[in-house]
Amino acid sequence: MEGANQQRLLVKPMKLKRVLKWSIRVILVALILGFLVGFIAYWRSTNDCDRKTALVNPMKAIRFCEYGSPDVLKFEDVEKPAPNDDQVLIRVYAASLNFIDPGVMRGPWPLRLMSGLRKPEKTRLGNDVAGQVEAVGKNVTLFKAGDEVFGVARPSLAEYACARERALVMKPANVTFEQAGSVAWAGFTALQGLRRGNIQPGQKVLINGATGGVGTFAVQIAKSLGAEVTGVCSTGKVDLVRSIGADHVIDYTKEDFTKGDQRYDVIFDNVQNHSFSDRRRVLTPNGICVLAGIGGAGLHPETWGRIVGGFKADLLSLFVRQKFVRYVTKLDKEDLKVLSDLMQTGKMTPVIDRTYKLSETAEAMRYFEEGHARGKVVITIE
Repeated sequence: MEGANQQRLLVKPMKLKRVLKWSIRVILVALILGFLVGFIAYWRSTNDCDRKTALVNPMKAIRFCEYGSPDVLKFEDVEKPAPNDDQVLIRVYAASLNFIDPGVMRGPWPLRLMSGLRKPEKTRLGNDVAGQVEAVGKNVTLFKAGDEVFGVARPSLAEYACARERALVMKPANVTFEQAGSVAWAGFTALQGLRRGNIQPGQKVLINGATGGVGTFAVQIAKSLGAEVTGVCSTGKVDLVRSIGADHVIDYTKEDFTKGDQRYDVIFDNVQNHSFSDRRRVLTPNGICVLAGIGGAGLHPETWGRIVGGFKADLLSLFVRQKFVRYVTKLDKEDLKVLSDLMQTGKMTPVIDRTYKLSETAEAMRYFEEGHARGKVVITIE
């Protein structure tokens, strides 16, 4: 009996060792296979730059065949696009740079999982567009050749671009192509973010980061909604923020808005450079903080910390009355019409910092990545 018990006690460790041994083998095999799959995917990652074909209808465009600094942006001949049945072909007169463009160009590793591991799968840039319709697909009913339009086209840093019918509206006559070409994506971000704040007339709204592309639109849209607007910016941009309608301006080099006595119904936080508790302190009891951006374009030492901080604030707000809300900017034709109406009535005027020719896009991107633009950086196409 005693011998049988001893035998059973020996069997259990032997089974445990066998399980551990096979588990380790399975894990090692999985790691090796994962490495091989990743290695193959990395080296198979390619783009149309590797395919040399004769151009039938060439046009000038900005293209990048490798990830990297603005030096990878090349002004080259590419094939002119042809619209499908549901698209509009636009002769591009103006486009603009947006927050996402430096990331697409440089290709940080998390983004490469979607855009190509070794090389960018899509080698062209640009989303915002303004120009004249050159041709339309057979299913397009809202536009005809000669119409002046603005909205979203991908890619738009080129002499011609194709866009879906629902991504365009008519350009107001009192708005220049340069202004219209700066609106779409930054305007969507400002409008949709402020809508998440549920702004009511007379409420106090603070725009943290009031002088970039999104910020200058946010100040003006908040004013059009009847809010009392406070803009936060640096010393050299105080006059700009006042000129676009802000009721109050805080120079962050001299004053920290989270240390003041004023309370805000909505904080449109386009920088996220303050802690969760600091922002809660200056919100009203039922206030909303809209997590709109992380402060300027390009990658900076504080970028990842602010991204993580945004997720943290969103989570912590589940346990308090005040709300910290995140959102994803999306293309919306009705919102594009709202932005068009705001410009047509003079309630919103795009702020353009600098304009560059299409051939100067690399220089424009260098300036844009510095993160100090006063409004939008626009690319014009002759």
